[in-house]
Amino acid sequence: MMRNRIPRRALAVAAAAGAVTSVGAGQVYAAPSAPSAPRVSCVSAKAGLAAELQRDITAALDRQDATTAVSLRDRTTGTLCTLRPDQRFDSASTVKVTVLAALLRDVHQQGRHLTDREARLAREMITESDNNATAALWKQLGRAKVEAFLAAAGMNETVLGEGRFWGLTQITARDEQKLMDLVSTRNRVLSDAARGHILKLMSEVVPEQRWGTPAGAPASATVHVKNGWLSRTEHGWRVHSLGVFTGGKHDYSLTVLTEDASTMKAGIKVVEAVARAVHGDLAAAV
Repeated sequence: MMRNRIPRRALAVAAAAGAVTSVGAGQVYAAPSAPSAPRVSCVSAKAGLAAELQRDITAALDRQDATTAVSLRDRTTGTLCTLRPDQRFDSASTVKVTVLAALLRDVHQQGRHLTDREARLAREMITESDNNATAALWKQLGRAKVEAFLAAAGMNETVLGEGRFWGLTQITARDEQKLMDLVSTRNRVLSDAARGHILKLMSEVVPEQRWGTPAGAPASATVHVKNGWLSRTEHGWRVHSLGVFTGGKHDYSLTVLTEDASTMKAGIKVVEAVARAVHGDLAAAV
């Protein structure tokens, strides 16, 4: 697969290996009938914030062209929001964060540092969403080591793609929230060095791939992001975005997963509408 440096110019190409059923020339994806109105659930230690987020995320999704799952955790205000937390989606390139986490956990358990080759492949995989780099690390780790990481992380709803088809790994917003929690807070699964490495690479994603959950983020926040995009005949475009926002008074993560979008652009629009609602409400609350 080619390096995915400019996704908006590659709308006919799946961004994850194994996308063998992507929409081809001459095919027209017909979006299914609009899903039932989403039911966003929020709780918060900040008075009134849960109701505001529930209202604004729901409004952001009104009449949007996608089926969407959301998970938000804000430690500053003690807030958690979820929408369709257990619905499974093809991961596309978001699984690359899992691959990196599994690699760093494996290296730590071996009592060594990343080799120059591993460090280069990890950087290309996250900052440029390079598929060849991902395939190389996926093969090196093997299914057993990635599954061992998932078990340690409690990501019990994630099902790895078969063989070399890492982009068809099945993920849920609830499991991706667990991953973002591990990346952003101290824990026994990932070392502080591993977490710092993941966050650093996510903060250095190339400009053309910094869409999605960063939309509307406050200028005072440090943004860490990894996106995924994939087109298949069934359920159209999958467009996902994982974001962690730190610095100053900011300490939150946001996962938005979508499918059934008729175009990549439409999927991005949905993700960014949710992101703007979340950033706006959290910024006003602190």
